[in-house]
Amino acid sequence: MPWQQKIPYLLNQPIGVSFVDGTGTSGVLCGVSGGKLLVMEYLYQAQFALKQYDVFTVQDVHVYPGCPG
Repeated sequence: MPWQQKIPYLLNQPIGVSFVDGTGTSGVLCGVSGGKLLVMEYLYQAQFALKQYDVFTVQDVHVYPGCPG
């Protein structure tokens, strides 16, 4: 399934993002707006930032797996 079709199911969920350049990031998916993928990322201490990534740079978006029990 293309990553764009996964977005409604992944909103407000912890996700990993892989980019076409081979890098990646993780955070909570806030949505897609104006051609940008919006991801809330942890910076340090109690600081977070809403990062915006051009959709054409995104290769895939993956939901975090559950913890082994």
